[in-house]
Amino acid sequence: MKICVFTLGCKVNFYESDSLINELKKQGYECTNKLEFADVYILNTCCVTNEGERKSRQLVARCRALNSGAKIIAMGCASQKNSKQFEELGVSVVVGNGYKNEIVNLINEENFVDVKKLPTEYFENMQSDSQRVRAYLKVQDGCNNFCSYCIIPFVRGRSRSRAIENVVLEANRLSETCGEIVLTGINLSDYKPSLIELVESLSGVKARLRFGSLEVNVITDDFLKRLKNVKNFCPHFHLSLQSGSTKVLKDMNRHYTKEEYLEKVDLIKKYFPFASITTDLIVGFPTETEEDLMESIDTIKKAKFFMVHCFPYSKREGTKASLMPQVLNSVKKQREKKVLEVVKEISNEYLEMLIKNKVCQNVLIEEEVTILGEKYFVGHSEYFVKCYLKFDDKYKINDIVACDNFTIFEDGVKC
Repeated sequence: MKICVFTLGCKVNFYESDSLINELKKQGYECTNKLEFADVYILNTCCVTNEGERKSRQLVARCRALNSGAKIIAMGCASQKNSKQFEELGVSVVVGNGYKNEIVNLINEENFVDVKKLPTEYFENMQSDSQRVRAYLKVQDGCNNFCSYCIIPFVRGRSRSRAIENVVLEANRLSETCGEIVLTGINLSDYKPSLIELVESLSGVKARLRFGSLEVNVITDDFLKRLKNVKNFCPHFHLSLQSGSTKVLKDMNRHYTKEEYLEKVDLIKKYFPFASITTDLIVGFPTETEEDLMESIDTIKKAKFFMVHCFPYSKREGTKASLMPQVLNSVKKQREKKVLEVVKEISNEYLEMLIKNKVCQNVLIEEEVTILGEKYFVGHSEYFVKCYLKFDDKYKINDIVACDNFTIFEDGVKC
């Protein structure tokens, strides 16, 4: 029997799918993570936005087009939020996040629907079999923040952390085949006992380490001082912003001001002068005005982000923000366009600063591509700069190559 495990959404979802594939292979199943012909399709769904939920539903039809007789199982956040949408599509088995560790035992079930169970205290036993050059490693799940726009605490449960010794064991195993490990979680900054203790415990693994998304509260002098001594750490901070307006941040229930956020950015640069800082920004939040948007753009300029993942606010039923008067979609699109125009300039300024200071880029080779007839290796440096290296057969995938001479090229730099 061939099983396709297909994933939408965040890095945590991808880790969980990799772990599921690992378990299925142990049971003797043939597995793929590509959407292709299979006997069973397991869909790991997403509901962080309306678009994510819509794509999750569309997957059912795409699977049927590949094999009309296949069994389809829906799992994850969208099924936890609203199981009925998948029942109505005729999905054989629907489970929420509380059963994701038991999917292997449900392969042969029929018409099983249960999303009542939601993990709140335990951290499930999962082991990824990732073959990625940059492997995801889930160390935390759930969230206690309840931002006014976010549905995730309702579908993921309360914050819980994986034991340090368990993380170290898997990190050492993953580093045998990958060059970089990305620590992921729904709220990684809330890792217990503390995120810096975890990172220090991982300082001996062969692979280099990168953080997923961080919250500003974790950035302190002590955190950064200790982090500077972790030699395999990549100086890239994805520091969640969501809005650059203090008023909107309060309405979002984010618990920091624009000024406090910028102070944290300055603190990072004190310890890591060339660090790349990336972020997420929501435009069109219900209480956001044009003045608030300009304040967000001002914050982007002051923070000098390398990259900004900008996306329109998505109304999620069950959240406080869903009860507020909504901004027109056309206005959201206009605001997104304004932000992205500014981000492009800021991104190039960061790359030019690296070039000017001849900051070496240690590039982890991830794939081989051909551009205009020329072959290149493509990978990311420790600063998360996408780098293109002229093909040289003395190198291979997973090698790390040092480059101190590069120019802006395509969607990154050319070394």
